[in-house]
Amino acid sequence: MAVLRMNVLSKSLGRQTNLTVILPTMTYEEMVTEKQVYRPGMRYQLMYLLHGTSGDETDYLHFTNIVRYADAHKLAVVMPAAANSDYADYLQGPKYFTWLTEGLPLVLQTLFPISDRREDTFVAGLSMGANGAMKIAAAYPERFAAALMMSGAARSGEGLTEFAKRRMDTSPALPNLADFYGDLEQFSGSRFDAYAAIRRTISAGAAMPKMIFTCGAQDDLALSRCRSAVDFLTGLGCDVFYEEVPGYRHEWDFWDLSLRTAMEQWLPLRHAPVF
Repeated sequence: MAVLRMNVLSKSLGRQTNLTVILPTMTYEEMVTEKQVYRPGMRYQLMYLLHGTSGDETDYLHFTNIVRYADAHKLAVVMPAAANSDYADYLQGPKYFTWLTEGLPLVLQTLFPISDRREDTFVAGLSMGANGAMKIAAAYPERFAAALMMSGAARSGEGLTEFAKRRMDTSPALPNLADFYGDLEQFSGSRFDAYAAIRRTISAGAAMPKMIFTCGAQDDLALSRCRSAVDFLTGLGCDVFYEEVPGYRHEWDFWDLSLRTAMEQWLPLRHAPVF
């Protein structure tokens, strides 16, 4: 496998930003066979993998076996740095959502052998990254075959003001959600309301990606949000998979298990390069 750590200049962020990219390469098993592994023009399926609050683009490298899983399933994975941005745009400041949905895809398509087809593209994340994954899939359903939300879901307007107040009391170093969304009482139906975006997609007769949720059954931080999102999507007739796993909380052992299972069972992977 090839693990690339790099930084690129982002106009949306106004500065250099970090990326970690995994590209499958020839394995030891392939080395001793007659199979031609490297063929000009081949591309890989791609998964955007988003970190959680207080994390960065190296989290999955440090705390999961994502490199082995991606290599085994011939899946390219890009892990961008998003700070504590809630995967949104600051009203005054860096535009993380814009970078991840407009700038970064162009960088990847230019520099790496990545397929640009919907059926080959996925977005995933844990906790705050699950919020980002669902938000991005809701805004651009035509780009993704599936979205994987681990221990989280997109924010909704219901109870958001109260949640933001509690968060500032317990974690004052984190940005105020109003820095991204403005008046939180007006969040419902706004640009970053994933639920409103999904309703519009379904009303227009368009297809949503397959929406995959997994959460530890003892995860007090995320369980109710996951259940609410699943109920909402199921009620609209979306293609939804949901699993609660006993014995797990908000923890890396669970997210490692989820990534492995997703690549083995849940995501529509080719397990091979795209030609």
